Amino acid sequence: MPSRERVVRKADARERRYEEDSLMLNKDQEEYQVSDEVFDRPTLEAVYRLIHRKVIDRIKGAIKAGKEAHIYWGTDPKGRELAIKIYYTSSADFRKGMVKYIEGDPRFGRVRHDIKSIIYTWTQKEFSNLQLAEQAGVNAPRPIEFYRNILVMTFIGTDGVPAPVLREKRPEDPEAFYRLLLGEMRLMYTRAGLVHGDLSEYNVMIWEEKPVIFDISQAMLKAHPMAWELLRRDIENVNAYFGRIGVRVYENDRVEEWVTGGAEDLR
Repeated sequence: MPSRERVVRKADARERRYEEDSLMLNKDQEEYQVSDEVFDRPTLEAVYRLIHRKVIDRIKGAIKAGKEAHIYWGTDPKGRELAIKIYYTSSADFRKGMVKYIEGDPRFGRVRHDIKSIIYTWTQKEFSNLQLAEQAGVNAPRPIEFYRNILVMTFIGTDGVPAPVLREKRPEDPEAFYRLLLGEMRLMYTRAGLVHGDLSEYNVMIWEEKPVIFDISQAMLKAHPMAWELLRRDIENVNAYFGRIGVRVYENDRVEEWVTGGAEDLR
């Protein structure tokens, strides 16, 4: 590599590290190390845009690193806590697994199949789904803003510590919690017009002993051809979890009838 090119690349790397570090406050270097996979140049530009819009003030640390995205804890200019979800822009998994959840959705039309276009549409889809959930009264994070591959939501938890998920902690009253969760599923279907599609103990938080449904990027409109199959899977997953912890669950068919509004009660 020519000497001049090496110098330019090193300068670019130092500049970007400075930019990344300027966004982070009180982070532990080992726990909150920022990877190139997350903060590429377009993502940094998107973060700055959200800062300029006064949506984000600080990104304080990483909460969770998943296969598709990093979730960070941050604050807005008024000090209110935020959950900031940043989807990776270098993952080809979106092209393989996510297009089927976007195609056929009239909200997004024809989607280009390059990775960044799919990811940007995916981010928009999760924001739109959260908007529908909020309007329907579903207990879920409230959407605040999105731009490119960044989704900003209300933070469920306090002082940077997220609320536990069902996988991590059992509710104090599992039977009551089960019924509340079925009620949220019914709201999501009948009022928001959505099917979660990946509901399980991994994406239901316990906050003030009530269920908070999150991670609804893959959720589909109930009119989508895949919706019925995904609803059945959601019901089976929920019943399997609560059955394992000793709750006497309703039959899958009965739950389906009630969730979709075909029955007045579950008795």
